Amino acid sequence: MRFGAAADDAVPLLIGALVAAAAIAFLVTPWVRRRAIRFDVLDRPGARRVNRKPVPRGGGVAVALAFIAVATALVAINGALRLVPMPAALDAGELIALLAGGALAAALGAIDDYLDLRARWQFLGQLGLAAGAVALGFGISFINNPFAAEQIRFDGPFAAGFTMLWIIGMINSMNFIDGLDGLSTGIALIAALTLGVISLTTQINQPFVAVLCFALAGALLGFLRWNFHPAAIFTGTSGTMFVGYTLAILSILGSAKVAVALLVLGVPIIDTFWIIVRRAAAGRSPFTPDRGHIHHRLLDLGLSHRQTVLLIYGICGALGILSLVLSGANQVYAFLGVFVGTGAILFVLAWGGFSDSGLEAESYGEGDRAEGPR
Repeated sequence: MRFGAAADDAVPLLIGALVAAAAIAFLVTPWVRRRAIRFDVLDRPGARRVNRKPVPRGGGVAVALAFIAVATALVAINGALRLVPMPAALDAGELIALLAGGALAAALGAIDDYLDLRARWQFLGQLGLAAGAVALGFGISFINNPFAAEQIRFDGPFAAGFTMLWIIGMINSMNFIDGLDGLSTGIALIAALTLGVISLTTQINQPFVAVLCFALAGALLGFLRWNFHPAAIFTGTSGTMFVGYTLAILSILGSAKVAVALLVLGVPIIDTFWIIVRRAAAGRSPFTPDRGHIHHRLLDLGLSHRQTVLLIYGICGALGILSLVLSGANQVYAFLGVFVGTGAILFVLAWGGFSDSGLEAESYGEGDRAEGPR
């Protein structure tokens, strides 16, 4: 792995973006928490809210505020001073999709945190976000072909459809893995850092995209102080919508890094896929809450809340490192290996006594929540 010529020049901006976003998120989160309590935006114990005491939700608003504030300032400062080169393919429409789209994603999620919208309305919002990004110029034009030297290229409606599927899939992957305190936040932090580092390499060489990724990582880091177990505030749908959308956009921005995102986010993506398959096979809605996620299985094996979260952090971190040292095609091979391996592990755990009959949301203990879409 070699870094581009502008990587050294970007280091002060990277550090500044991370620290500034972390400080803002750290300071704003208690304010968001007080507002959530005031407006009764709480996860209460119950059949579908199985935490043992009411916990404020909507913490994703703090992450969104921190990232958008810092990213907007970075765009203005770098536009005036030209501290690092801007990607030639990065235009105003894409920046609007990133910043305004992220703000809209957080706002739609905050509405769900307050009103508990049904799944169809959440999906409609996700569809609108994805369509808006495509309309503003975002598109996945190619992915690496693991079976040949040439790339697989997309054109026209197929490219638009694949891009929308990618954005919606990323949002729901973050949503489905948001089952333990700090889990989705930490996974997203690892993914943002990985996308930032890969953007500095000679293969990608987009230091300004790296700066934006580090700004998102900083916002997540500052919020994680309040979200790690025992959480003082949950991310809520505002967090999963914003983070999933923003990671999806950053993985496309400038030069598509879809294979990298696929690998580093392999755990939530694969977990989401197998959960949907299992629920569909059982004749249930994909959004029906249960204890079938990989983090539930690990808890059933006897790991503590923190041990489960830290283990999944470690897996995602290892996959992040793997994505940095492998070539594009090998990244896809690695993802396929993780896909099959994770599916086999989940099957063995289920076959070993953790059947669907014991997966009701009511039976879970400390700190978990049902799926966001209802």
